[in-house]
Amino acid sequence: MGINDLCNIVNAIIVANSVLMVLIWVPFAPALQFISLPHLSGFPRSIFLIDGFISLILLSGIRISKRLYLEVIAKKRYGKQGKKTIIIGAGNTGEMIVRDMARQGFSDFYPIGFLDDDKTRIGTYIHGIKVIGTTNKIRDAIRKYNAEAVIIAIPSLDHKTIRNIYNAAKDSKIDTIKIVPKIYDFHKLDINLKSLEEIRIEDLIGRQAVKVNYEEIEGFLKDKIILITGAGGSIGSEITMQVCAFHPRKVILFDIDETALHNMSLKLGRSFPYSKDKIFFITGDIRDEDRIEEVFKTFSPQIVFHAAAYKHVPMMEYNPKEAVKVNMFGTYLLAKASVDYGVEKFIMISTDKAVSPTSIMGATKRMAEHICKAFNNAGNQQLAVSNQDGRIEFVSVRFGNVLGSRGSVLPLFLEQLRYGGPLTITHREMQRYFMTIPEAVSLVLQASVIGKGEEVLVLDMGEPIKIVELAEELIRIHGLEPYKDVDLEFIGLRPGEKLFEEILTAEEETVASKHKKVFVVKNSEKYSLDDITTILDKFGAALKEKSSDGDKQIRHLLKKYVKHFNEDSH
Repeated sequence: MGINDLCNIVNAIIVANSVLMVLIWVPFAPALQFISLPHLSGFPRSIFLIDGFISLILLSGIRISKRLYLEVIAKKRYGKQGKKTIIIGAGNTGEMIVRDMARQGFSDFYPIGFLDDDKTRIGTYIHGIKVIGTTNKIRDAIRKYNAEAVIIAIPSLDHKTIRNIYNAAKDSKIDTIKIVPKIYDFHKLDINLKSLEEIRIEDLIGRQAVKVNYEEIEGFLKDKIILITGAGGSIGSEITMQVCAFHPRKVILFDIDETALHNMSLKLGRSFPYSKDKIFFITGDIRDEDRIEEVFKTFSPQIVFHAAAYKHVPMMEYNPKEAVKVNMFGTYLLAKASVDYGVEKFIMISTDKAVSPTSIMGATKRMAEHICKAFNNAGNQQLAVSNQDGRIEFVSVRFGNVLGSRGSVLPLFLEQLRYGGPLTITHREMQRYFMTIPEAVSLVLQASVIGKGEEVLVLDMGEPIKIVELAEELIRIHGLEPYKDVDLEFIGLRPGEKLFEEILTAEEETVASKHKKVFVVKNSEKYSLDDITTILDKFGAALKEKSSDGDKQIRHLLKKYVKHFNEDSH
């Protein structure tokens, strides 16, 4: 029983009594004499107010009694069973958390107060729980009320604020610290105690407060047929989760890893049970032209998110042919099919390693950007010549490292820490841009709306972080001292790595977009589709070489066609 239910009952009573008034007073309406009910005449007018009031009490009373019991009587009866809990955030999310605590009879958590930085809320009550102060008073609140648990109920907090709250709680000997999860379906906000998560390392180190225009993104994705390649990977799976929240007509998940797709099916079944008939799981290889053709012919996607790629820098140094096959030829086949089957927008996930690349992976991703640019112009010319309606736009989105992705530094550090160290770092001065996967993907979706044909967009990843500082922080978060309890070992740069990652090359510049964390790259460098075809023919010939000469030819061709590619600069 909620406010909306109460309003519906009131409306129903008003309508019912209005009908009764017409039926009783119908003798005064000559045109309606044929339905006159003489035996009902003579009622005083006050009877309708009395009837409405009694009906409201009876109809709403039975419905509200259960909630009254759970949230008032049960609270007094069972309130001391759960841990005394301070809730950070007195907004809608915090209110839902308290309501669910009441449903559970306060058996796990007993709320003793809210903390919120909105000073207008201080002193107010939510379900009988007082807002006792701002978040910087958390130590005082824990000490004053003998709190045993802290729940962070603000989904949009950045990592610095979360870290301050976490440190304050830990310093006050609080062991139970929970946080609300990433909210995917904004049309169905349902936060409860079961959905609360432990604070992850990513939340404390790289989480940023990212605001995007959900209305624009929904207008872009709603009722569209969307293909996501690499859907089982770290980025692809998060794109899938966020895309599904905007009610697309169909979502086609394409990946070579059948186990990853199966895991995605289980995850999506839990998060979006009502969309199971709209999501299709397709195993396949983006290098397989026949399979790509079959998928496009069957589903006719309108939007393509191309996240499938080989991204591991050292591995691609040892396997340059495979990097070319997937990152270049795979992108070419997808782009060609997108033009042939009338895709509206093609978004390729690029990387900051494509800027002044020193690695095979970065160079092949830079070529993938060129391929998308070439198809943008040639594809629209092809549509115009064939008198087809519509226009296709190819957009590339560059961003840096994401915390927690497969092959990133964080899982490696956690694994090494589990065995007591040491944590291995390639160089003391190594720096990288970091962002958590959900925040990065939110910006990718925003960039997808903003980006126009053949544009390359870059995301503002914040300030670069020294890897050695990241390792030291990680050790401290686990209650240990760096260099004392856990040592750090410097092992030297790996093949293809460089100390600093740039977002732009020397001749590139950015233009601000309408979103403060998304920028458009201005660069006149590009190839025509004929140029791309010729270049790929040369790479194709190198791929056919069975000896190590093929790898050498690949490196030579990348140096020739990718400006600023320098394997020796790292």
